[in-house]
Amino acid sequence: MDVEVVAEIDRLPIDLLAHIFVLFSSFTDLAQASGVCKKWKQGVMESLAHRHNLSFENRKMDDESTARLVYHAYNLTKLDMYIVVEMLGPRSRWDCQITDAGLLRISFAKCVSNLTSISLWGLTGITDEGVVQLISRTRSLQHLNVGGTFITDESLFAIARSCPKLETISLWSCCHVTESGLLALVDKCQKLKSMNVWGTRVPQDCFNNLLIISPALQLIL
Repeated sequence: MDVEVVAEIDRLPIDLLAHIFVLFSSFTDLAQASGVCKKWKQGVMESLAHRHNLSFENRKMDDESTARLVYHAYNLTKLDMYIVVEMLGPRSRWDCQITDAGLLRISFAKCVSNLTSISLWGLTGITDEGVVQLISRTRSLQHLNVGGTFITDESLFAIARSCPKLETISLWSCCHVTESGLLALVDKCQKLKSMNVWGTRVPQDCFNNLLIISPALQLIL
């Protein structure tokens, strides 16, 4: 009986399998499906090529698994990578396993030049090294969230150089950026409409100077 069932499933064409797997929201389920047989693995890989959005929100992803998925998502335009926050009584643990090594690998994926939205929110394992490498290849980027990371002006200078289409950016609690980086960002990214600078620890005069450069800029303080 089991042999007959497997045979029936095996008759499904690859494109139909891929369409089914596109509907999967759980990457755990996709991983399990890819382990069923070679045909299912091919279907999973082809399903990634049809995805325009990938979100790892509240999933424990590491460098290898994240890069592998992004590599096969050729048509990706939106990439959201969130940390997992585990509440431990009055304290919380930020379970981040994505590092600069992961961002480096992702930066060579075919989809990167077409990405319009990236969220690296709360990825405490990344630094300027990984962010600069990734951002330098994202010429189509319009929306960027690097809130809760430890980036410095080095990343902001890279964003200013590489992202002429940038419209929104979140620097929530990026306490290591300074006025120099913010001024460069607003000066070069002339399409910038909104910037979250809550918790950046820069003086009020800096915000006034940003608005002199771009009076229509919305600052979220």
